[in-house]
Amino acid sequence: MKSRMKSPKTFPVRSQERSPAKSWAPMRTLAGLAMLAAASAPAAAQNWPERPVTMVIPFAAGGAVDIMGRILAARLGEILGQRVIIENVGGAGGMSGAYRVAKAAPDGYEFVLGSVGTHAQNQSLYKKPLYNAATDFAPVVLIAETPLVMVARRDLPASNLPEFIAYARLNQAKMQYGSAGTGSANQLACVLLNAAIGVTVTHVPYRGGEPAIQDLVAGRIDYACSIITTAAPQVQAGLVKGITITTRNRSPILPDLPTAQEQGLKDFEAYTWNAFFMPKGTPDAIVRRLNAATIEAMNTPIVQQRLKEIGATLVAPERRSPDYLGKFVASEVEKWAGPIKASGASVD
Repeated sequence: MKSRMKSPKTFPVRSQERSPAKSWAPMRTLAGLAMLAAASAPAAAQNWPERPVTMVIPFAAGGAVDIMGRILAARLGEILGQRVIIENVGGAGGMSGAYRVAKAAPDGYEFVLGSVGTHAQNQSLYKKPLYNAATDFAPVVLIAETPLVMVARRDLPASNLPEFIAYARLNQAKMQYGSAGTGSANQLACVLLNAAIGVTVTHVPYRGGEPAIQDLVAGRIDYACSIITTAAPQVQAGLVKGITITTRNRSPILPDLPTAQEQGLKDFEAYTWNAFFMPKGTPDAIVRRLNAATIEAMNTPIVQQRLKEIGATLVAPERRSPDYLGKFVASEVEKWAGPIKASGASVD
């Protein structure tokens, strides 16, 4: 008798494990997205800028750095094909504005017009700087150097440096000097000058060089070490007294004003410089694009003329590369560390 039991049907066994093709699919998708992003980054850099860019000026409007930035911004906008927006972000000797750029997205849409104060002197002056000037930025281009001039209120009983030194030594306890802010190049030039002539004078910080000069004209402070851009018009108008130029050479803007060294203060020199910096990590293609655009602006006759009028001297072509600026900043930080520490100047 044959069994009526039917053979059991067989069904394909479904493995609980995903097939290799399916298990790798999400990873392949992620890898594809990563490759797409990597491929699009250079393209975005090549197309930069696709919208307006912001130049942060870390000092008040109307000052020397602000004037320089606006001269450059107008021509840069034409070259880049996008508007360059100026934003003045003052405070902490320029560190507030520079810090904002250091922490900005590294996409090329924000850069700072730095100075010897923001990217050299403040590293030693402040006990806790907001950033490392040598490592927290992408250096773009060194632009110009500008002399400083020591000016006094017009009724101060001194008309040259030897007379000023004699007066300051007798009256230092009741004197005041102003600057564009604590830690600014203006302040440190006066700090070094005071140390060199052996006086201790009260410092009055302002939110920019222009407000300091206005108070000097009004006689509220006794003297200031100002960028020549800000001081020259007041000297020429007889509203303040020009005491000395703090560089080795006289300025064509104030050719009759002798240098400190000419007036017996040997080896004394203080000046400021300006350069563009982007956030660390900004694509090299963008850095190089802004570098090239800035150099083109610097080579424009009208820009050269306007910068000359404000006392700025454009740096030589061999000093305009990002690599040069990076090394220059490191050397400037080291250069100023000794004199600042020796002067005893310090900010918490």
